[in-house]
Amino acid sequence: MSKSTLFDPTQAGVIHLAEATQFSDTGIVSRALHDQGGVRVSLFTYAAGQQITEHATPARALVQILSGACEFSLAGKKTPLRAGDLVHMPPGLPHAVHATEAFSMLLVTIRETKAAPD
Repeated sequence: MSKSTLFDPTQAGVIHLAEATQFSDTGIVSRALHDQGGVRVSLFTYAAGQQITEHATPARALVQILSGACEFSLAGKKTPLRAGDLVHMPPGLPHAVHATEAFSMLLVTIRETKAAPD
């Protein structure tokens, strides 16, 4: 395994997300599963009441809610989410997160490169 990620990028592998999930009673926990080739996969857990203020990133993002419930603000529009929901955020979209209860999510960010002109 890589020191910085749970997956070894040179080997096939299986991670049981429920077992890899680590909750904190008072904060946010992030674990990198994969980070290579412009793609980063992270497992996040939030204690109830925790939040991330509005921000934007140059990467495309996919968020899958694994357990619990939260509220995402996407470009100022609040959307309640629960286990099983999947969110797509294009690059540069302002967003914020508020844990309405303890929850976990899988975040995939994709750093896109510009194609060379023909």
